[in-house]
Amino acid sequence: MKSTLVKILGSFAVLGAAASVAGLGTFATFTSSTNASQSIQSGTVSITLGATGPANRLTVGASNLVAGDTIQRAVDLVNNGTASSDNLSSIQLTTTASPSSPLDTDATNGLQMVVDKCSVAWTESAAPYTYTCGGTTTSVLASRAVIGANLALGSLAALTTGSTDHLRVTLTLPASAPNTLQGQSSSISYNFVGTQRVAAAK
Repeated sequence: MKSTLVKILGSFAVLGAAASVAGLGTFATFTSSTNASQSIQSGTVSITLGATGPANRLTVGASNLVAGDTIQRAVDLVNNGTASSDNLSSIQLTTTASPSSPLDTDATNGLQMVVDKCSVAWTESAAPYTYTCGGTTTSVLASRAVIGANLALGSLAALTTGSTDHLRVTLTLPASAPNTLQGQSSSISYNFVGTQRVAAAK
């Protein structure tokens, strides 16, 4: 009997201790909190070419070239990014050919390319197109073989958001072009790539 009574009393002691611990959680504790909400929005890097017409003649082909002929085409390059503070660090041009031929693979006697810009829109003659500048003409890309990758274009206003460059692309089949370039055909593609400004604290 005594042993049983000790066990019962021991059980009551354990239950009492557990109830005391559980009771501690029922008391209130002081707290304080605060918060903030921050709006984050990324900018948009965007360059486009002009619509059809005098603002973009790069889609107009040419045929029956002979040695010494030139092809002039005007195109507007527009920076229509979203933020005035998000200017570009560079604009590069990559040209490719598909289908290809010696007109573009012969770097010496094949087509040569020059890119100039006018401070105002080019004045265009009727086809076959030629262009005169009523403002200031600036060289953007010096004479070189028509095909090239990541060609740096200099002196561009379109590095600045909201600005437009009036470009003239001139292709020339050199007077030195040999007979092997007769009857050849190439399709040239122009890819302009704008790169964001240098990263900065905001």
